[in-house]
Amino acid sequence: MQVSMKLSGKFRRLALLVALLFSVFSLAASSGVRLSVEPARGKRGIAVGDAFYLTITVTDLKGDVAAPASVPGANVVYFALTGQSSSMTTVNGHTTQSSAKTYTATCRAKTQGDYTFGPITVAGVRSNTVSYKIGAPGSNEPPAPKPNAQGNAPDRSGDGPKFIGKGDGNLFLRASVSKTTAFEQEALVYTVKLYSSYAQIKFIGATEAPKFEGFVIEESKDVSQQLTYETYQGKTYATAVIARYIIFPQMTGSLKVLGNTYTVSVDEREYYHDPFWGQMSVSKPMQLNVSPNDLSIEVKPLPQPQPANFSGGVGHFEIYSTFPKTSLLTNQAAQAVYTVTGTGNVKYVKLPDLNAIYPSQLEVYTPTADVKAQVGSTNVTGTIDFDYSFMPLETGSFTIPSVSLVYFNPDSGQYETSVAKGTEVTVGAGKASAKSQTKEKTVFHSELMSAGTKLLKEHRPIIRGFAYWLWFIIPTLVLVAAVVVWRKQAAMNADVIGTRSRRANKVARKRLKRAALCLKKGDSANFYDEMLAALWGYLGDKLKIPGSELNRDNVTGRLAEGGIDESARDEVVRLVDVCEFAKYAPAASKGDMQGVYDSAARLIDRLEDDFKQDKR
Repeated sequence: MQVSMKLSGKFRRLALLVALLFSVFSLAASSGVRLSVEPARGKRGIAVGDAFYLTITVTDLKGDVAAPASVPGANVVYFALTGQSSSMTTVNGHTTQSSAKTYTATCRAKTQGDYTFGPITVAGVRSNTVSYKIGAPGSNEPPAPKPNAQGNAPDRSGDGPKFIGKGDGNLFLRASVSKTTAFEQEALVYTVKLYSSYAQIKFIGATEAPKFEGFVIEESKDVSQQLTYETYQGKTYATAVIARYIIFPQMTGSLKVLGNTYTVSVDEREYYHDPFWGQMSVSKPMQLNVSPNDLSIEVKPLPQPQPANFSGGVGHFEIYSTFPKTSLLTNQAAQAVYTVTGTGNVKYVKLPDLNAIYPSQLEVYTPTADVKAQVGSTNVTGTIDFDYSFMPLETGSFTIPSVSLVYFNPDSGQYETSVAKGTEVTVGAGKASAKSQTKEKTVFHSELMSAGTKLLKEHRPIIRGFAYWLWFIIPTLVLVAAVVVWRKQAAMNADVIGTRSRRANKVARKRLKRAALCLKKGDSANFYDEMLAALWGYLGDKLKIPGSELNRDNVTGRLAEGGIDESARDEVVRLVDVCEFAKYAPAASKGDMQGVYDSAARLIDRLEDDFKQDKR
């Protein structure tokens, strides 16, 4: 009797556990839409000017979530799919499936006040409503840490993922740079490395872009494809390089690199003792917001005085020359190709003016440059082919001199020179040019006028006719007009900055065409690169701002001085933020590329009209 009662008691507990498991599975399989609002990393609340995150979690629904048209009191800077998961469970032959997607809208607080957002509807299912408060600037200081039995670890009680600041010792990021003291334009390597002691990492994604103020950057694809193990401060971590950039400082002084924010989803094992099953563990998901440390780099100017023919190259370079033909004809184009290879700021290398080097009998035209650069793990390596065309004007033998490429070697701290060899060319007579003169034969007629021919008394010499003098007046007027136009064009070309300003719209249109090609191909990475080049290039050329001083503050200040209204200035900042966020977002989330393209095209048209009106 006692044995049967004990068995029945065990069966009751087993039945209760099975029922509990079924209830958990049915609860997990329920579909729905959930909204949540979180402040930026390390912030206690949301203040005017701060970024915050609106998260939309969709469970077991097939509908897609569109970017919010507006968020009360804030601007939507970026919207993307930041996480997705699926699971399948089979109990006693009954299989259940569940899937979830997480969308994150990055917003920037604009107006102080209390606001609500929602509900929204996805596939016919309504979400909850979230409330949030935007305070005055500076009212969001991070809360003081609350120590517990495990030291300064965060509180993980309650349901749902928890957010922490820069890691709790089990997961953090470290940023490093190859040199903390460097020369201007010298290539540096900026690396972000992940350290984790959690059982599993499910997702890593950047929610904002790193801030390289005063740098030109090239993103490297040389990141870790799998985890490795490393001992740091006496503890073993799984590590991976998640981001690597080659950065080139564009100004001297102390420059800062501000680390960006990453969202990391991990599984943490929690152990407990069950009266029936004994020692058990469960995997609990956590979502962490982590960011690497900020860095400061001291940038030194290049040694002065610089050589007169300095190419602008900083690194290691060599130059070679190729002459396809050395037997030439007058008034027929010939070719000279100079190839520069090396590592460093290869995209910014320039050659000296060959018209000042070549013989005066050879007229040299502006070259076409073909740049092929590869971003490696420690530097940018590539080649530039400068293809020159020149025209021999006279016959004879001429010497094309060697061409020197002067660059700065940061390893030796000195200017160095690489020389491309010259050659001898022989020029023969080609087709006659417009300058050639032809001699006409003079024909003397021996026949004399007959004696019966009468002379006209009213005969008038042709030199007294107006038609005769038109042959002199018209060419003279054409020559004067050509000289005036030529002098005006020369003055305009001498004003390089003014010329760039006048051609800013035309150059921006070419870059937008390249962005449109990337849009058709679905190439999001190059699309956002071209959009940023179009926006920054147009603003820098139009406002006559050097590349070293091109930033948001300078651009908005110059636009305000030029009478551009606030809505246009806000649209400029918003589009730049959207492109930068999308560039460093996960590869799976391309964002609204068509919307970005259309907005940028309208913005450039609007600014161009405003600039013309202001000029009038």
